[in-house]
Amino acid sequence: MFILAWRALKSLALALCLPLLAAAQPAPASIKIALIEGLSGPFANTGEAVFRNLLWATERVNATGGVKLSGAARAPLQLARFDSKGQTEEALTMLKAAVDQGARFITQGNSSAVAAALIDAVNKHNEREPTKRVILLNYSAVDPILTNDKCSFWHFRFDAHADMRMSALMSVIKDDVALKSVYLIGQDYSFGQAVAREARRQLTALRPDVHIVGDELHAIGRVKDFMPYMTKIKASGAQAVITGNWGNDLTLLVKAAKDVGFDGKFYTFYGNALGAPTAMGDAGIGKVLAVADWLPNVSTPQSEAFYQSFRQRFPKPEDDYVHMRMQLMVQALVQAVEAAGTTDSVAVATQMERANVTFYAQSGSMRASDHQFQQTLVVGVMERQGTPGVKFDVEGSGYGFRVIKTLAAADAQQPTTCRMQRP
Repeated sequence: MFILAWRALKSLALALCLPLLAAAQPAPASIKIALIEGLSGPFANTGEAVFRNLLWATERVNATGGVKLSGAARAPLQLARFDSKGQTEEALTMLKAAVDQGARFITQGNSSAVAAALIDAVNKHNEREPTKRVILLNYSAVDPILTNDKCSFWHFRFDAHADMRMSALMSVIKDDVALKSVYLIGQDYSFGQAVAREARRQLTALRPDVHIVGDELHAIGRVKDFMPYMTKIKASGAQAVITGNWGNDLTLLVKAAKDVGFDGKFYTFYGNALGAPTAMGDAGIGKVLAVADWLPNVSTPQSEAFYQSFRQRFPKPEDDYVHMRMQLMVQALVQAVEAAGTTDSVAVATQMERANVTFYAQSGSMRASDHQFQQTLVVGVMERQGTPGVKFDVEGSGYGFRVIKTLAAADAQQPTTCRMQRP
């Protein structure tokens, strides 16, 4: 009897202690994602747009309890801001600061030149510091070389690169039989050069009848008045402009086009937001085209729900620039960490190579051979809100983009020259 009573007391004591023991177990440390981006300077608006998208993505993950690690442990995502001021050297300094503060996942995108420098720095750091290895997640730096000759096991790109985007635009240009002359203009750095090079190549292959009447590059982020450029473009007789310009360099370019009365089309990579539709106004209706991985007027119930959810979180018109690919990027990171059961960089990168994610019916998968994300691409044309196919405008401008072309991931993909070296 005494033995039974003693056993009962022992069991009761253990039961009472279990909650205390569980409470004593430290909660998993947060998983820090370092955003290295120009959050000040001439392209600060693009950096802040990225921050809003990544913030929203991490908030949603944390609202479900965070990222599941081995066992029952869950860790929240923590997004930390590091301002590169749009400068390569500053970005490299911010990389060191981020690593010193415990970040093992770095994200950047608004400059291919910066991305190239970060890839080199990450490669060297990971070889030098194997216990502090990091992964670079790229959402917008689209120079094709980054997943070709400069491909790295530690770098993953979630945006379609410039050749993929150009192919999508060219699928529309190919059918524009009235088009006979174009002007190429872009920013003078690796990305802008890649866009111009691919435009020339694809025009020669697909539309040899189209004459390139102008081909020039300008200093990135330094031109305050594009009137001289647009005056020259108008005088050339060009029926269309092909440009990879982004941020203020695009907004000021299309504003100058309106001011000089340029009546041609704009085939753009980023003409669907950040002030470009407002700057062009009615002059852009039916004439400004943009390629993207997704547009708000993709006509599915899931797409509409996704867009409205973002606008509920960020209701200000000036904050209306949502990127589906950034949401897919965070989903892929969560998927990879959970599959690995750890935040170890080699384990996560190995799982990231197999990433296959779907979010609000938008899907994408990582190609292991070069770490280039494969996804659907769409081309839209600027129209007044309320016209068929344009339920939503952008940035309260009264103008939105009607989807006129959709390329399946299989049709958008491009070959790679990557020779991946794995640890």
